[in-house]
Amino acid sequence: MTHVPEFKELIAQTKFSAVHLEMRDMYTPQGAVYVDWKAGRPIEYDRHGDWVKLVGAAVGRGINWRRARIVSEPVTDFIQYEYETTTIVNEPCGEAVRWLPRRLASDLLLPGNDYWVFDNRLVRFTHFAGDGSYGPHELTDDPAIVKACVDAFEAVWERAVDHKDYQPVR
Repeated sequence: MTHVPEFKELIAQTKFSAVHLEMRDMYTPQGAVYVDWKAGRPIEYDRHGDWVKLVGAAVGRGINWRRARIVSEPVTDFIQYEYETTTIVNEPCGEAVRWLPRRLASDLLLPGNDYWVFDNRLVRFTHFAGDGSYGPHELTDDPAIVKACVDAFEAVWERAVDHKDYQPVR
């Protein structure tokens, strides 16, 4: 597949499940909310309005929305920011989030890039530059790749700790 629809289009087509595996320790280093957080401004639910609406609408129509994060410890500033954002934004808008310290993932077979799986039928890989800035997206419905990504996500999800029970090591 060469055309990659916008994320909101993919979610609009999703019927029962959206799962996301994150494996980097830094994303979007110039993102406005992250930069403000680094400068001491608190994370505000309302600044994430588009995301909150998107997730809330999807969860409201029955989508099981799960996110798993594999993180190095001690955590980077960005992961600390994500942790705080999860408490203030992700979970309140309906996402289920779990954390897995990277040292506990060594025996798992994981794809080389972060990804989303929609309805166990479609994978959207997200490619990033080394500094964490966004690169291109790649979409596939290849059954073998979809199965590998679903299996990898479920292995991480099983082993990971629920957000409310995870304490980032600084």
